[in-house]
Amino acid sequence: MRQVVRLRHLSLATEKTYLGWLRQFMAWRGDRAVSGLDSATVVAFLTHLAVEKRIAKATQSQAFNALLFLFRNVLGQDLDISSMAVRAKQSRRLPVVLSRQEVTALLAQLDGVYRLMARLIYGCGLRLNECLALRVKDVDFAQGCLIVRAGKGDKDRRTVLPESLVEELRRHLQDMRHLYEKDRGNGAPGVALPGALERKYPDAGKEWGWFWVFPARSLSVDPRSQVVRRHHVFPDTLQRQIKNAVRKSGLAKLVSVHTLRHSFATHLLENGYDIRTIQELLGHRNVQTTMIYTHCDQQEPIRRSEPA
Repeated sequence: MRQVVRLRHLSLATEKTYLGWLRQFMAWRGDRAVSGLDSATVVAFLTHLAVEKRIAKATQSQAFNALLFLFRNVLGQDLDISSMAVRAKQSRRLPVVLSRQEVTALLAQLDGVYRLMARLIYGCGLRLNECLALRVKDVDFAQGCLIVRAGKGDKDRRTVLPESLVEELRRHLQDMRHLYEKDRGNGAPGVALPGALERKYPDAGKEWGWFWVFPARSLSVDPRSQVVRRHHVFPDTLQRQIKNAVRKSGLAKLVSVHTLRHSFATHLLENGYDIRTIQELLGHRNVQTTMIYTHCDQQEPIRRSEPA
């Protein structure tokens, strides 16, 4: 399973997710033997997740995608779940959105590079991993935009780079240039490259343009190649910083890093941007996904009438 995932150049996050569901499936089945696996067994497992585990529909779909990949690409079998009796219930949840004042209060509790990362996520509408995976070459100061490479769904897109972030980002990159030069002076391997680029251009990872915008402070072992090199900042690091900032600012909302992206979209809508533009900036495949932010527009709050 792992070999085929890597052969198809799926992300490390997808690899971990698919292998995790495979382990759960085999543990539930109580047998590590591949023989005897069929569509009925998968149907029973997915029904078990919905009925006994009470998981969300999106989680059940994730498990199905992992097992579908196993059957089609590893075992070379067709998978038919048309007879599945129980589907997980579809839940509709409005995203948590911060007001502009709340965003300001949150950012005020962050310092240094973590504040810059949070401002980029909010100002550019980035996902967490999109922010962490930014390369120097993806920052286009001349055009005032960022290039998001291989975002969700393996799609590239452009998004805005607010003028208020330009000078701070320039200074940050100047500081990171010293770290880059240090790595080159110490003979450290270049940063990891996507897909087959590392094989085609073995020295490209040592070029400044491919260096991370937000590199980690120390070298670490690449989980796939086992090469000791400089990775970007790990997701847990910023998530902890945001969690601490929420506590210090006294916000009662359930805020995560992704809340800043939700707030970006909602505030654009409040400022009169059309839904198609917001869809492109967020990188949504379907405009219906973007439409959920129309329910978060707080410019016209509902007024409860006084009882007679």
